[in-house]
Amino acid sequence: MKKSCARLLVDSLLAHGVDRVFCVPGESYLPVLDALHDVRDRIQTVACRMEAGAANMAEAHGKLTGRPGVCMVTRGPGATHASVGVHTAHQDSTPMLLFIGQVARADKGRGAFQEVDYEAFFGPLAKWAVELGDARRTQEIVARAYATAVQGRMGPVAIALPEDVLAEEAETLSPPDATGATSELGAHVQALIKMHLEAAERPLLLLGGSGWLPSAREHFIQRFAEANDLPVALSFRRKDLLDNASPHFVGDLGLGTNPKLLQRLRDADLILAIGARLGENVTQGYSLFTRAETAEKLIHIHPDPSELGRVWPTRLSAVAHPCRAAEALADVRITSPRWRAWREAARADYEAWSRPVSVTGAVNMSEVVSHISGALPADAIVCNGAGNYAAWLHRFIQHSPERRQLAPTSGAMGYGVPAAVAAKLAHPEREVVAFAGDGCFLMTGQELATAVQYGANVVIIVVDNASYGTIRMHQERHFPGRVNATDLRNPDFAAYARAFGAWSATVETTADFAPAFAEARAAGKPALVHVKTSVEDISPGRTLAMVRAGK
Repeated sequence: MKKSCARLLVDSLLAHGVDRVFCVPGESYLPVLDALHDVRDRIQTVACRMEAGAANMAEAHGKLTGRPGVCMVTRGPGATHASVGVHTAHQDSTPMLLFIGQVARADKGRGAFQEVDYEAFFGPLAKWAVELGDARRTQEIVARAYATAVQGRMGPVAIALPEDVLAEEAETLSPPDATGATSELGAHVQALIKMHLEAAERPLLLLGGSGWLPSAREHFIQRFAEANDLPVALSFRRKDLLDNASPHFVGDLGLGTNPKLLQRLRDADLILAIGARLGENVTQGYSLFTRAETAEKLIHIHPDPSELGRVWPTRLSAVAHPCRAAEALADVRITSPRWRAWREAARADYEAWSRPVSVTGAVNMSEVVSHISGALPADAIVCNGAGNYAAWLHRFIQHSPERRQLAPTSGAMGYGVPAAVAAKLAHPEREVVAFAGDGCFLMTGQELATAVQYGANVVIIVVDNASYGTIRMHQERHFPGRVNATDLRNPDFAAYARAFGAWSATVETTADFAPAFAEARAAGKPALVHVKTSVEDISPGRTLAMVRAGK
């Protein structure tokens, strides 16, 4: 039976379990939108207000579900706007499929309207960038794209769709199997890990990356850590990989990390890293270790062999999916662990670090965030973009494998609001809270319209210090007294939210936050709490005065 390329594409998405597509519509892929109309009872098409929002929603969906989030955009400006989400998916190792309308094949190379060479443009950002040049290969290309996105180090795939190809017909084939390949941790590697642990005095388990299933997080890796009394640190913005209430959790690495935890990693004589890439943020600008140190004490397990030895030499390395590695290690037992005092001291350091701190302004964000952490149910989803405000969340929100964290390790501003919309559409029964700085929010704040349109009743906390705070902090450090381009004159964010049909409130003191947050959660529609803070309090325990003084 023959079908159009567009119909074959949508059939392939159905065959691979896709149930939601995020898009900004465009004339370059109208046949696909028409084909999606016929399956709207099985695939929800979510129309977003800007391609960056749509791409961030698809990335967040992939991060939350472990299956590729799907985004569709038109050519030229649509694709370039969406590239921010592709970059985040690449940096965060998130499975994602981006379908892009393209000019007709006969018009390529002529500088046609909105023409871009997508294989060249997305080549450095995606795991694979391809143009579908023949309708007969539709199912093959979609299956390969799906498998590429989920296997090894997960990531994005970009597929360009020439508009004339979408109308071509081809025979329907049986959908190819697109199950991503996984790699196991060999028995000899398990034995070597046990041997190295037996000889250690100050070991530390470091978890990160993507692809973790709940069973691996809650049963295998926690069982391994508890049975061997190991302290466990988590990499940048992966704070939901282990229950933060566990006595084995000792903190996370990234921006604003506990200095005592950093020193503990330097002092460790064995670091077992599973899934984490050990990139710039985790290793504090590649300064946390020396290459000689990691060659002596680092055991690195990662699903992508190209990440092993990429920056840091290892004592032992292995290619394995993190879930398979966790399962293989679950029953490894050390004869007599000697590091209880080491683990207990690390945990005590974390507990002290996660207590609220004093600030100079009228709103104490450490108390605000601690209140949110205690008020939310165990399975809430917390999202944020990028900026100094996020340091309050990473330090004071307590996560677990049920309370998910959706945040960009890419450092992309504008991520939190669209991520929250995607999370609420995927899990309408769960509470979803998005944090955004004032600069961060106005990059994708228009997606409030998407939240209202689709009944995604998220709660958005806008932390407003009238500044691009992170850049202001660096500016004050490197060019003291010469503030330029980092001050912001903001709108009334509460009025802005009401214009979309959302509930809103403005908070200017710590005491006012708890009742406003309670009303927002009970509003029965999207809600926004505008929190006005001081630019002086740039991050937990730090003020601009301290930065100016070099502290």
